[in-house]
Amino acid sequence: MVITYHGGTFVKVTFGDTTLAFNPISKRSKLKQSKFGSDIALVSQQHMDTNGTEQVAHSSREPFVISGPGEYEVKKVTITGFQSNTSYGGKEMINTIYIVKLEGMKLCFLGTLGEDKISEEAFEAMENIDILFMPVGGNGMLLPTKAHQLGVKISARIIIPIGYDDKTLKQFLKEEGGNGKPIDKLTVKRKDVEGKEGEVIVLSP
Repeated sequence: MVITYHGGTFVKVTFGDTTLAFNPISKRSKLKQSKFGSDIALVSQQHMDTNGTEQVAHSSREPFVISGPGEYEVKKVTITGFQSNTSYGGKEMINTIYIVKLEGMKLCFLGTLGEDKISEEAFEAMENIDILFMPVGGNGMLLPTKAHQLGVKISARIIIPIGYDDKTLKQFLKEEGGNGKPIDKLTVKRKDVEGKEGEVIVLSP
């Protein structure tokens, strides 16, 4: 599995011939855009910074779009979405937390989550998370301190911060007690995460 970060809360996950795009940035957004083909596009919030599914359709590749709570199975990938809240963009809106099972691994994408209070159903589904994508940038998303507290509660093996700027990333890393030197991409297999506990990996946008 190869994971790359494309700014905002936009994450690309590739395994074999399958590509997932989480919260692709729309061409209407002021954020920097990336364009590539994906098989599945997951949108946590209906906002131009997170719903650019047209940007991850390329050539003959038209993604299966998931944009809300529910249970889905696409190309042997099992996805469950849970409703939560965000104030990203200046007003309270629905944010969907996604739990994704693939390649024997369990990923949790919190999207633009704005509060550390999540439903009991969602929290129960977060047991044994291998990789947690955690918003840490404030502005309607979790603030670094709240992100750290929720990260401890979820107890994922690897935490990847998203939605950050230099200041909020530094604050989050201070809470976590690490330096978090950024890397361009994370290549990981199931055996690589075994034995890890709350390791923070920072990906460069």
